[in-house]
Amino acid sequence: MYKKILTSMCYKIFNIRVMSKTTRMLLTMRLLLIAALCLAVCAACAKEVVKPAYENPKDSYAKAIKLIEDKEYDAGRGLLVEITNRDTVTDYAPLAQIKIAESYIKTDEPEIALEEYQKFLKKYPDNKYSSYAKYQVATLTFNTIEGPDRGYKAAYTAIKEFQSLNEQYPRNPYKEIVPLRIEKSRNVLAEHEFYVGEFYLKKDAFSAALRRFNIIIDKYPEYPDMGKLYYHMGLAYKGMGDSAKAREYIEKAKGSTNDTVLLKKIDKELSKLKS
Repeated sequence: MYKKILTSMCYKIFNIRVMSKTTRMLLTMRLLLIAALCLAVCAACAKEVVKPAYENPKDSYAKAIKLIEDKEYDAGRGLLVEITNRDTVTDYAPLAQIKIAESYIKTDEPEIALEEYQKFLKKYPDNKYSSYAKYQVATLTFNTIEGPDRGYKAAYTAIKEFQSLNEQYPRNPYKEIVPLRIEKSRNVLAEHEFYVGEFYLKKDAFSAALRRFNIIIDKYPEYPDMGKLYYHMGLAYKGMGDSAKAREYIEKAKGSTNDTVLLKKIDKELSKLKS
């Protein structure tokens, strides 16, 4: 086939001389494109795709890790999958499943990594790597938290995952990190309530705003910005015509913040309420 194409090309090249300059240029470009395509097809046909062969769990695992280190991710994962499917005696199958998940973190595919860790926990709930896998599930969920407007669902799920880690694996080695991440996730949930409350306040829906602000007081007493919260609660009460409550909460705000910008706003509101 290629011989016929090349013969035809040679014939056309020979006859280029009798054509106009424009036609010669166009035909030359076409012939060069055809030649390049022919070479690409020949190279593809000549190249052999070598798939690493499964030998035994130990050797195949070492080979898979080397492939992943060399960024041959598909080939490495293929071998690791073979290990998880074939090995029922040694510890290489659960370890291979862990490495499959880790490989997706290396290629910046956290959603697939999360699925692979969850698959590990389903197959090996009592394995020595289970607390690590559970921690990774919680951490990958935690890493998807964006802000209070859109990150509250991820924050809620992350809290559940970290709490589940402590309940299922009480001796896990992540006890210093977990409380900090739960606290940060809770702050996102509290900030979401504030975000919604502030939205209602701007719309003059004062009762709806107060309901959201009170959720923070009831469920998230550790909320780090209580001055801001009390100030906005005071504004909501002011909007409802309750000057006494408004003054009470704005004075609370004054004793709960060091923010100079907020303190100026507080003083301004208090002077209005006293006049």
